[in-house]
Amino acid sequence: MATSVKLDDDLKNRIRRLADAQHRSSHWIMRKAINDYVEREEKREAFKQDALRAWDAYQEIELHLTLE
Repeated sequence: MATSVKLDDDLKNRIRRLADAQHRSSHWIMRKAINDYVEREEKREAFKQDALRAWDAYQEIELHLTLE
């Protein structure tokens, strides 16, 4: 599946310079960046959902742990 993304010239140049410095293609840099972002956001969303489930469980049973 091909997808296009419009980037401003400054960002395209920054990606190109980074790719050159790392001996990679601009395409590789963009795919890596998107993959890393998606993985990070999926983990953040999973953490948020776990917290919401824990809050719902607490509200149902009103049991909790203290520091003692």
